[in-house]
Amino acid sequence: MQTVDSLVELVGHTPLVRLRRFSAGVAPTILAKVEYLNPGGSVKDRIGLAMVEAAERAGRLQPGGTIVEPTSGNTGVGLAMVAAQRGYRCVFVIPDKVSGEKIDLLRAYGAEVVVCPTAVEPDDPRSYYRTADRLAAEIAGAFQPNQYANPANPAAHEASTGPEVWSQTDGRIDVFVAGVGTGGTVTGVGRFLKARNPDVQIVGADPEGSIYSGDDPHPYLVEGVGEDFWPPTFDRDVVDRYVTVSDRDSFLAARELAHIEGILTGGSGGTAAHAARVVAADYPQHAVIVVLLPDSGRGYLTKLYNDDWMEANGFLDRRGAATRLATVLAAKPQRLPAIVHMHPDETVRQAIAILHEFDVSQMPVVKRDTLESRADVIGSIHERGLLERVYRDPQVLDAAVADVMSDALPMVSSRDSVELVMGWFSAEWQAVLVCDGAVPIGVLTRSDVLDYLVRPS
Repeated sequence: MQTVDSLVELVGHTPLVRLRRFSAGVAPTILAKVEYLNPGGSVKDRIGLAMVEAAERAGRLQPGGTIVEPTSGNTGVGLAMVAAQRGYRCVFVIPDKVSGEKIDLLRAYGAEVVVCPTAVEPDDPRSYYRTADRLAAEIAGAFQPNQYANPANPAAHEASTGPEVWSQTDGRIDVFVAGVGTGGTVTGVGRFLKARNPDVQIVGADPEGSIYSGDDPHPYLVEGVGEDFWPPTFDRDVVDRYVTVSDRDSFLAARELAHIEGILTGGSGGTAAHAARVVAADYPQHAVIVVLLPDSGRGYLTKLYNDDWMEANGFLDRRGAATRLATVLAAKPQRLPAIVHMHPDETVRQAIAILHEFDVSQMPVVKRDTLESRADVIGSIHERGLLERVYRDPQVLDAAVADVMSDALPMVSSRDSVELVMGWFSAEWQAVLVCDGAVPIGVLTRSDVLDYLVRPS
C-alpha cells in the first residue's frame, strides 16, 4: 500500500506549470510554482511545519501547549494542520481585511480566531501584532511562532522551496519572482538560488502601499503580501528588483490566470504573476522565469472572484469588463446569421467563399446545421491559416475542411463577462463561441467587443 502516516508528510514538492497563455505576449518562458497544492492549500504549510518542529526541538512548545500567531490566514492554516495532528490548541489573530472564508477555514480546523483592525499602526495595542503578543503572554503554555522573526521561516524555504525550483528547472532558472510578506519565501529561495548561481535575479512583487518598494505605507486590499515594517525574517539584500503592483492589476491578473490557465490563485498570486509578466518584457526568449503562486483563490470567492465586490471597489466597470457576454451578443448588428459556419465535408474553396460573403475572418466547423450542444462543434476555420496553406499549395482549395481545420474556438457562457474573453483574446484567439448552457448561440470577435465598448451608453 502507498500511504503516509500524516498529511504533513505531503508538504512541499509542488509542481511547476508552464503559463503558456498568460505569457503569450512576452518572449521568455514563465513557470508557476503552484503552492496551493500543498495539503493545507498554501506555501505557508512549509513554514508552519518548520516552526512547530523547531519549537519542539528547542522545548518551547510542550505537549498540550497553545500556538498563538498573528496571521492573514494561510500561516494559520499551516500551523492549525500541524497542531491538529499533534494535539496543540491554536489561537489566531487576524486583520479585518481577511476574507470570511479564511476565518471560517481556520475555525474548521478547531482554531480560535480574534479579529483586529487593519488601519492602525503596527505598535498600536489594537493591531493584530500587539494583540497576539498580549494573548501569548496571558495564556499559560503559549508559544508564539512569530513568522516575522522566526529563522525557521526563511530556513524552510532555503531547505525545500529553493532546492525544488533549482531541480525542477535543471538549474536553468534566470529569474525568481515572489510576493514579499514576511520575506521568508523570497529570502530563503533567493539565498539558495544565488548560492548555486549568483546571476539569478530575485524579484519582489510588492503591493502599492507597502514599505518594501519604497511606498508610503497605506492600506491596500491584497492579502498576505507587502508590509508596513521590516520583519527580521526578511534579508533585503537578497532582492535585486521590486515591481510595484496595484490592487486592480493584482486581482485582474489572478482572474486571468483562472480564466485562461485554469489556475485559481489568490490576490497575492495575481500580484506575483503580474510582476513576472512585467519583468519578462526585459528578457529574451530563452530566459526562464519562475513565479511563486502562494495560495488558492477558493478563499476569495466573495472578494476578487465576485463581480459585485470588484465593481464596488472600482476594479470592474459594468459597462466594460464586467458586462455579460449575452449583452454584447444582443448588441451585435443583425446583418449576419447567429453563427456563420462550415461542415467538415465541404471544401476549402467553399469555406473561403463563405468567409468573403459574410465578411468574417473565422468561423466554427460543425456537424450539423442545427446546433444542439457544444459537442456539435468540432473545429474552426481561420482566414489567416487558410491563406498560408493555399499560398504554399493551391491544391488545398479542393481539400475537405476537415483536413485543414484548427481547434474549436474557445467556448464561453453567455453569463460570463467581457473580462473573460479578454483573457482568451490576449492568448491570441480572435473569436469565442458563446453558449447558452450547452447550446452554442453566437460568435463574438475582438471587433464585436471593441464596437460594444466604444458605443455611446
